Amino acid sequence: MNSNPLNIFVLFVAITAAQVLICNHILLFGVAVPLLSVYFIIRMPMSMKVSLLLTLSFLLGLAIDIWSDTPGLNALACTLVAGIKRPALYAYVQRDDRVKETIPNIATLGLGTYCKYMLTMVGIYAFLVFSIEYFSFADVKEIVILTLCSSLLTFLLLLGLDSLITVRRH
Repeated sequence: MNSNPLNIFVLFVAITAAQVLICNHILLFGVAVPLLSVYFIIRMPMSMKVSLLLTLSFLLGLAIDIWSDTPGLNALACTLVAGIKRPALYAYVQRDDRVKETIPNIATLGLGTYCKYMLTMVGIYAFLVFSIEYFSFADVKEIVILTLCSSLLTFLLLLGLDSLITVRRH
């Protein structure tokens, strides 16, 4: 995937459809929900302006909220995660000109760095979704269990998806 507008639009539509039509209807073992929508934010180019990333992430969350009847939950979570995208990546790589022009994936970051980055983003997104959904910390144990299990399921699905669509250059 490159950063041309058509590819971004196709990814936006595909992620929204997959989340709304498939993932929202899966509850694995009563504790794990796949949250594929965070993949859109993870895969956006680092060169994308923050304002555009925040806007697209908000629209993604809003589209999922409209089709899922969850007013504002995903819009807020997607926007907050988009806001921490750069600091999350820069926690694992050095800030230099090569990173500023990259699209985060296995091929550009390497498996170890990409896994740490993706797990961080997925974990934060899952925590935000379940914290906002419960809107209370009275059920901390359930929020933690849902966050951990959903993060693991989502991480494994996204790692598999990314390894399928990433073009490796030799």
